[in-house]
Amino acid sequence: MNTLFKALNDQTRRDILELLQEKDMTAGDIADKFAISKPSISHHLDLLRQAGLVLSVKEGQFIYYSLNTTVMDEMLKWIMQLKSPKK
Repeated sequence: MNTLFKALNDQTRRDILELLQEKDMTAGDIADKFAISKPSISHHLDLLRQAGLVLSVKEGQFIYYSLNTTVMDEMLKWIMQLKSPKK
């Protein structure tokens, strides 16, 4: 869970997740949307992948990244359990 919150604690990573909500993208496609270096984008994508927030699939010479909503669903379920009073 700590890795998840660390990954979400950065605006660039949250912006990447929003981009991937629209469609799967390559690292290059993602990098084109930001004014930071491609190695920095790769680092952000690696942290998101480690947290389980994105999935990566290699197709030919490209790696496509997609949003992994399962982890978000689990996190929301956990938050909702905290919110509801225990009986």
